[in-house]
Amino acid sequence: MTSGVLPAQTLRQLIAQGALAATPAIQDDQLQPASLDLRLGPVAYRVRASFLAGKGRSVEERLAEFTMHEVRLADGAVLEKNCVYVIPLAERLALPPGITAVANAKSSSGRLDLLTRTITDGGVEFDRIPEGYTGPLYAEVCPRSFSVLVREGQRLNQIRFRQGQAVLSDAELTALHAADSLVSGQAVISEGLGFSVDLKSATGTLVGYRAKPHTGVVDLNRIGHYPAADFWEELHSTDGRIILDPGAFYILVSREAVTIPPDYAAEMAPYLAMVGEFRVHYAGFFDPGFGHAAAGGAGSRGVLEVRCHEAPFVLEHGQIVGRLVYERMSERPETLYGAGIASNYQGQGLKLAKQFRSA
Repeated sequence: MTSGVLPAQTLRQLIAQGALAATPAIQDDQLQPASLDLRLGPVAYRVRASFLAGKGRSVEERLAEFTMHEVRLADGAVLEKNCVYVIPLAERLALPPGITAVANAKSSSGRLDLLTRTITDGGVEFDRIPEGYTGPLYAEVCPRSFSVLVREGQRLNQIRFRQGQAVLSDAELTALHAADSLVSGQAVISEGLGFSVDLKSATGTLVGYRAKPHTGVVDLNRIGHYPAADFWEELHSTDGRIILDPGAFYILVSREAVTIPPDYAAEMAPYLAMVGEFRVHYAGFFDPGFGHAAAGGAGSRGVLEVRCHEAPFVLEHGQIVGRLVYERMSERPETLYGAGIASNYQGQGLKLAKQFRSA
């Protein structure tokens, strides 16, 4: 098998071999161009604190220590804001040698400020799964801004598989950008492709949204249902700057439009801790074809999920706040993001999660 991120057609082979399995069986619409959506199981465990299983220990063993009560999800249940839940997932792994996996929240989970991380038996890191791992998967879910109504089978996170080393060096990324422009404007390449925040709207003064602190419940099944104004405050700027409040959650947008060529995938990563006391994202997978002409795109801007820590922080237009780390695909996916599949955020600008409608 060629080194790189594994596309949907290879994931189908792993399913046929039993390396990826689930109860109920994996559905075809869980397969994305370069990842697999993961489904919530029938029960959520409310736990006292976030945890990792730790070497030689199982998640089930740790749940016996930390569980406060169980919540049944078959008919829907509310996960309360600022509470931590561990939910066994329907999927399980038996990874072949040489194949590792990384998980991440789906875009809509990140935009709802749902801290969603994957944990495993023997795990010493969130979202990172070593080669040869055999066992169950669990989602740790902590709603940070809004309580949410979830159901068994819903998909809050996703998993990406890779064979060997796939990350492009800065020299390789520079060459790729020269051959197939990755970003509008000048490319800032340093351990990935840097991107900056847009705080000078070309169409007005609206530059972002801040989550309101006391809102109702968001039912994840209700698409385009909730008035944005019931959950979000609009952020306006006339001078290209905003002040982030500690503890507040913001939806902003990148200044640059980015593209992911069909033979590559990308992951959003923090830029540098030293640039400011804030976290830039929860959901970080960018699929092959995102914003690319081959999938009907013309560049798509990255939505930034921002939470400020410690002290108020001035964020200014054009400030670099994150980076995209590009990886090779082991082969081109059979379907690209936005081309013949339901892709909610192709061609996006400043956009809230799909559950909200504009005023």
